[in-house]
Amino acid sequence: MDLPLLEARALVKSFSGVRALKGVSLSLRRGEVLAVIGENGAGKSTLMKILAGVEFADTGEIRIDGRTATIGSVHDALARGIALIHQELNLADNLDVAANIFLGREKLRFGLIDKARQRREARPLLDAVGLDTDPSVLVSSLSIGQQQLVEIAKALSVEARVLIMDEPTSSLSSQESRNLCRVIGDLRARGVSVVYISHRLSEVRALADRVTVLRDGANAGDLARDEITHDTMVQHMVGRDSSQFYPYEPRPPGAPVLEVAELRTPAHPMQRLSFTVHAGEIVGIAGLIGAGRTELLTTLFGVTPALGGSIRIAGIAVAPRSPRAAIAAGIALVPEDRKKQGVVLEMSVRDNLSLASLRRDQRHGLINRQRAGELGAEMIAALKIKTSDSRQPVQFLSGGNQQKVVLGKWLALRPRVLLLDEPTRGIDIGAKQEVYRLLEQLAREGVAVLYASSEMEEILGVSDRVLVMHEGRIAGELPRSELTEESIMHLATGSRVTTA
Repeated sequence: MDLPLLEARALVKSFSGVRALKGVSLSLRRGEVLAVIGENGAGKSTLMKILAGVEFADTGEIRIDGRTATIGSVHDALARGIALIHQELNLADNLDVAANIFLGREKLRFGLIDKARQRREARPLLDAVGLDTDPSVLVSSLSIGQQQLVEIAKALSVEARVLIMDEPTSSLSSQESRNLCRVIGDLRARGVSVVYISHRLSEVRALADRVTVLRDGANAGDLARDEITHDTMVQHMVGRDSSQFYPYEPRPPGAPVLEVAELRTPAHPMQRLSFTVHAGEIVGIAGLIGAGRTELLTTLFGVTPALGGSIRIAGIAVAPRSPRAAIAAGIALVPEDRKKQGVVLEMSVRDNLSLASLRRDQRHGLINRQRAGELGAEMIAALKIKTSDSRQPVQFLSGGNQQKVVLGKWLALRPRVLLLDEPTRGIDIGAKQEVYRLLEQLAREGVAVLYASSEMEEILGVSDRVLVMHEGRIAGELPRSELTEESIMHLATGSRVTTA
């Protein structure tokens, strides 16, 4: 029997006295795709950082090709053929694509960087990940999804024997995710081993040869290929049945709350969008990246004012030319990128929760600290935000709890219309369940909920209706009784749904 290419044995790691890893073990064979799954805080990223030389274990052993190996730095890991694609983008946006791919390993000629060679050698790497862009363009000009593909191309350029992917599809559309699956299949065929971390269990089910499950910093089980199902993965991760994770309950829709007619967005000025969301209704927006989902939400919220058309809130015409005007009209937006647009990481949980309410709760033109404290305590309790103290900086919370802070900030305003862009992006399945239950509760209270998501399971599990967008237009609307992955993808790719 071949020795494992990479082994971790009984790794222990603590941060400030808190054990992140409690004797975790893992093995990886040549040409294997091993998925590592678990809730936020389970220890996945810490384990990967140790394998990649970013962090160092307190105790335990790492073996490569059956021999004990000391990985003291990222350089050591790369020299042994181990490359890590970080969950957070790690690119220099002031450099071009090719320069980012070869950053730290520049191609030189006569002691100077050979830009032409770098761009020439970057082209096949970009082709391998399905990114059709010029290697000479600045990374800052690319979308988040395109930047993630550059990260993957950068890792491929190292010719790694072990490629660690930490949430590589968190910013990708379904189409781009399928392309990445093809890339991973090609890597496997060439004998490259892949460690794959994802909260998207459908991807794990499609890709993984084996699954290692972590829970609370310890091993919770291993699943062979024929044991990998959504239910078994969830049960190992959280110790309970997955059937309750989409708490859908039919609700009779109320009166129209958000009425949009002939709306034209700056991103797609030739398209006219019309739809209605009723009180107590959860309406999903599906579509591929570039379909115009985010642009629709930001136009409704006044970030990018509409070029034409009308918006009515509870029968009253509004024309949000700014987020302040949208808030005054009863609209709130939970943005796609919580760390850049949703919270101020260095500020406390309490202060973040009161940000949207400052104008309403001010006293004599000054911040009402007493009210901010009361509001923070109220939202922490209502949303079950896990924090040591309301004064704890948001940057030290898990992704799921950061997302709750973003939600709490807007819920404090009691909005009539709640807009959400990728509301569960990058959070674990347990935190997702809490978000879904919150949306159900808000709908029962009469809030009109409109949300965009790239996760098909989420769209199918939570929505009363789904608007499917394609190239800036609403290609179709599907009631819950007609919601299937096939029907959504037909519309999202520009096809028409055929019915018998």
